[in-house]
Amino acid sequence: MRETTETTQKSATIHGYYDIIAVLFVAFLLVSNIAATKLIGANIGPIKLVFDGGAILFPLTYILGDVLSEVYGFRRARRVIVTGFLVQILASVVFAIVVALPPNSDYADQEAFAAVVGVVPRFVAASTLGFLCGQLLNSYVLVRIKKRWGEKHLWARLMGSTLVGEAVDTVVFCAVAWGGLILAGDMPLETILNLTVVGFIYKMAVEAILLPVTYAVVGWLKAREPLYLESK
Repeated sequence: MRETTETTQKSATIHGYYDIIAVLFVAFLLVSNIAATKLIGANIGPIKLVFDGGAILFPLTYILGDVLSEVYGFRRARRVIVTGFLVQILASVVFAIVVALPPNSDYADQEAFAAVVGVVPRFVAASTLGFLCGQLLNSYVLVRIKKRWGEKHLWARLMGSTLVGEAVDTVVFCAVAWGGLILAGDMPLETILNLTVVGFIYKMAVEAILLPVTYAVVGWLKAREPLYLESK
């Protein structure tokens, strides 16, 4: 058991943790896209809050994006972002094909299946546009701030980059994902505005609350990641 643990630690030391973070980033993105097809409403006193199911996990992609940019740099972060973009498109195409194929005679859940994943292509279109703009801006701003201030003021890089990235991401996503419903009269504009504002505030709050965790992860990786140590 001890030898296995030592072997795992040695392997991690040699190969680093870039691949693990990249896999988690793409996985969180895919799960969020499917969860985003459901709108969730909550009343806090007289205030009504509206957000989509993707808000549960999606903010963590920005935290992982911050970690990738801070530790591995813009080029490697961009590689993961583009990979996530391509995997989203693949998922959309696969879901569309599966929904279009005729169900077996004893399969009774075709309508339910189509209702859940049949709208995913629209959300993937919204997500890919928002995701590319938001994540690339998030990574770019973080790296630019780091070049100006060096290793100091990590909190400013994390919060500043997320502020820009999440703002663009949220606006683009909500406009593309739900804008058509406004034009069709199936959803009031107030709901979309509520969704946009609440979503942005929520995502920024998650980033702020988890800032100590992000600090700890970044510090831990910088002390152990061969790719980062080699770049110094």
